[in-house]
Amino acid sequence: MRIGVVVHGPNIIDSGYALKLMEFLKQYGDVSARLGGTMGRTAVIDASLENMIDISRKLVPSDSLKLFYEDNVDVIFLLNYGKSDVTGQVFGYKVYNHFAGKISENNIPVIQIERPGEDDGSIIPWNNNLDLVDELSEKLNLSVVLPREVYENHIKQDNAGFNQRIVHGVSSGENIMVNSVIIGKTTSDSLTLIARDNHIVDIIGGELKSHGVEKLGEVDLDSAIIKTGLLRHAKVTPRVISHDKPDKFKVTFLDHAGEDVYKFRDSSLVITVGDDTTLISSDILYRFDIPIIGITDGDLDKVVEDGFKVKDSVIFELQSGFDDICGQDIKTKMFGGKQVTYDFSSIEEVKDRIVEIINNINCEYKINYIS
Repeated sequence: MRIGVVVHGPNIIDSGYALKLMEFLKQYGDVSARLGGTMGRTAVIDASLENMIDISRKLVPSDSLKLFYEDNVDVIFLLNYGKSDVTGQVFGYKVYNHFAGKISENNIPVIQIERPGEDDGSIIPWNNNLDLVDELSEKLNLSVVLPREVYENHIKQDNAGFNQRIVHGVSSGENIMVNSVIIGKTTSDSLTLIARDNHIVDIIGGELKSHGVEKLGEVDLDSAIIKTGLLRHAKVTPRVISHDKPDKFKVTFLDHAGEDVYKFRDSSLVITVGDDTTLISSDILYRFDIPIIGITDGDLDKVVEDGFKVKDSVIFELQSGFDDICGQDIKTKMFGGKQVTYDFSSIEEVKDRIVEIINNINCEYKINYIS
């Protein structure tokens, strides 16, 4: 039997269950695995699993499922470790239905394993093959949850309003991230996002961050990727991968897209704009020994437990509200208005050019050097 495994998120990897389950499934056939989502990449690297879990492409989970469907495997497993049984099951429901809408014939069993090792852990047969699910349920000590139970218990109420989306399993005080942009903070354990004309206009159970909503722009609430709380919970020791440095000092500009940073792993230096983008990007680039120059304004929403930074990185902390203004000037004056890579002589040259730009903006700032 040919088995495809889609691994989603860092928690299933940090818990050790991604590896345990892949090894367990080998008794049923040949196992191939790929990541679904992006934030699990650092966890795969830290666990030295990149030879077992394909992280070469940035794919949403439903597209990872679709690739295994196109490979004509016999069964596909979705491995996830949500914050709660509710968030995990709702996540699986949305992923499976997005996947089903992308294929012509739904003839390959899709089975989700959710929160293994927990008392509320479950196994969900999203289309068929209940015999295999019953066997795995017994061996893995997981309760079987049927798709109709997920729908009746957690999804049905979501259809109450055309332009609203209920977010399950939240806690008060958590960041709300929509398509990788922080747009607010929760104030209760129930959360509903409300949109008008494809723009988020209100939150029930939270407070909007207007600057974040502005950065997000248009959004389709039905397909948006929404996360709350920390993107990665585990305390980890980051693994640094050795690789050849480029011959020239290649500098890349990255503007508010922290999770896209993997494609810049051959850079000598990355300029990041925004507090959260800087935090996420520096943490990822630490694995590749790449320093950053971060343009921030101190408006940080904690999205990872620890943010690692390579020695010789430089953080500019600007007067509140000036990070975007400075970022646009850097993009225009140093990179020709495009998000591309240019050659410079050294990190000092880049720093000095940025100081000139900030001085022309005429805002207060301080420079923090990472040693």
